[in-house]
Amino acid sequence: MTPAGFLAALADRVADRLGPGILKVGIDGVDGAGKTTLADRLGEVLQARGARVIRASIDGFHNPRALRYARGKTSPEGFYKDSYDLEALKRELLDPLGPRGSGRIRRAIFDHRTDQALDMPAESAGRSGVLVFDGIFLHRPELRMQWDLSIFLDVPFAQSYSRMATRDGSDPDPEAATNRRYFLGQSFYLKAVAPQRLAHIVVDYADLEKPRIIKG
Repeated sequence: MTPAGFLAALADRVADRLGPGILKVGIDGVDGAGKTTLADRLGEVLQARGARVIRASIDGFHNPRALRYARGKTSPEGFYKDSYDLEALKRELLDPLGPRGSGRIRRAIFDHRTDQALDMPAESAGRSGVLVFDGIFLHRPELRMQWDLSIFLDVPFAQSYSRMATRDGSDPDPEAATNRRYFLGQSFYLKAVAPQRLAHIVVDYADLEKPRIIKG
């Protein structure tokens, strides 16, 4: 399937579920899988089709650096348990978009690059549309029931770390010492949570030029 055909097929699956209210779509996968770029492109396709799109990312809901690294900068447990403020994510964005929610949302609350809280005003989500949300660990127990449609990008670690090396200049070896925190934290998530089993849609995203929907 071509990238354009894949995007159209994915947008069709989202459109099939649109109705009253806000449809919450979560795009999950390991670091380097291509979640953010796919979410941006999917949002553009849906918007071109006339849907109101709300774009947001787990990256807007980091915990402060001191809390993220409280268990140590190389701790896989700390990466999984302490990276994100999940309660704030639910309070500020996900719960307000539910059927009994206020509809007043904040798309981000924290800038992890400056380690500062964001003073982003609340906005109205409107009465209908779609939230396209990307991030790691989206099928963890605290979040898995939040998604009306969840997508998991299945990418081997060798491929995802190669992509991050190109993007960030990091070590392409998943088991390098500098990657220990992230590789082991994500390995734990994949084994303990099995997001491929929980996701509504699973995409073989190892080849960006030939993506394949293998489930859903």
